[in-house]
Amino acid sequence: MKNSYIYWLAPAALLTWASCGKHQQKSAAQPPTPVSVAQAKVAEATYYDSYQGTVVSINTVELRSQVPGFVTGIFFKEGDVVEKGKVLYEIDKRKYEAAYQQAQANVLSAQANLVKAQKDVDRYNMLLKNDAIARQTVDQAVATYETNKSAVAVAKAGVASAATDLSYATIRAPFTGRIGISQVRLGTQVAAGTTLMNTISAEHPIGVDVVINEQDINRFYALQKASTDTTFKLQLPDGTTYNKTGKVLAIDRGVSSGTGSIKVRIQFPNEDDVLKDGMSCVLQVLNGQSGNRVQIPNKAVTEQMGEFFVFVTRDTTVKDTAEDKSVKDRQDTLAKQIKVKLGPRVNTNIVVLSGIKEGDKVITDGFQRLRDGGKVTLGTGAPAQGAAPKK
Repeated sequence: MKNSYIYWLAPAALLTWASCGKHQQKSAAQPPTPVSVAQAKVAEATYYDSYQGTVVSINTVELRSQVPGFVTGIFFKEGDVVEKGKVLYEIDKRKYEAAYQQAQANVLSAQANLVKAQKDVDRYNMLLKNDAIARQTVDQAVATYETNKSAVAVAKAGVASAATDLSYATIRAPFTGRIGISQVRLGTQVAAGTTLMNTISAEHPIGVDVVINEQDINRFYALQKASTDTTFKLQLPDGTTYNKTGKVLAIDRGVSSGTGSIKVRIQFPNEDDVLKDGMSCVLQVLNGQSGNRVQIPNKAVTEQMGEFFVFVTRDTTVKDTAEDKSVKDRQDTLAKQIKVKLGPRVNTNIVVLSGIKEGDKVITDGFQRLRDGGKVTLGTGAPAQGAAPKK
């Protein structure tokens, strides 16, 4: 009797335990997480790649005297625009004027000797016809004539050299440009070719130098052949955008073996003298992928180990396994985590290059508490406590 009671009680206990386990399992199931969603949309996305640049004058010359001497004249106002050919400095020219006059006198002397030698040759040739003079004397006269002829050429070259030195004593502007602060004053002694007197630079047009990676070389070669008014923009140090557009002027001859980079010069008009030589700026280059792109709110993106992810919602039909066939299948909304490749920011949105297509519903709030495949319900989600707001 006792054994029969035990055998009857054991199955009942097992059934009760299983029923309690199912009840506990059901009670342990987490409720759906309330989230907010936004639909991925295709919109116009015009964006630029930024490069740190430096404004450079396309034509800059350091002024140095070609002759030594003392500065006797300064004929410009520092910082002004000077026209091509304007006299800027004058070196004491008295010695060079004297040398020029002496060279001219040497030419006159050489020409006089040449005239005398020519007359001697004519006279001796006439006597030679009458066999009244030795042949040797005629030959010597002809040689003297040729020597005096060469002396005239040397004297004329001396005049040209002296005239050049005299012209070097007056330093003129080689082109129209802005001149800097003078490095010498009246009375300063300058050495030929070494003493820096001033610097002059052309300001219109002007260039902006940027350094790019070798991977971008073909892109800039293509832009050199064809670009538009919106291809290049310039951001000034005060944050404003320069109101003129540029074009590729030159790409350096080769890539630096040490850095794998190459210099590119972009030319900008500068009639109003806004850009100054040496100024720092940011060159913005239109990205070739600009156009109609899929965009989502930037706050929907999370970063993990340098990779970017978003949660999207997926509606799933769940088959009911209950014995009661009158119960209908239910629709669950699940969260699915997707890896995405991002483009640039566009206001509060961000461009998605891959991973998301138009019409996908991305979770913008409440995903901090989600896991991949978790149930969600559409509502007003709230960021997790302590979560830093996205910038």
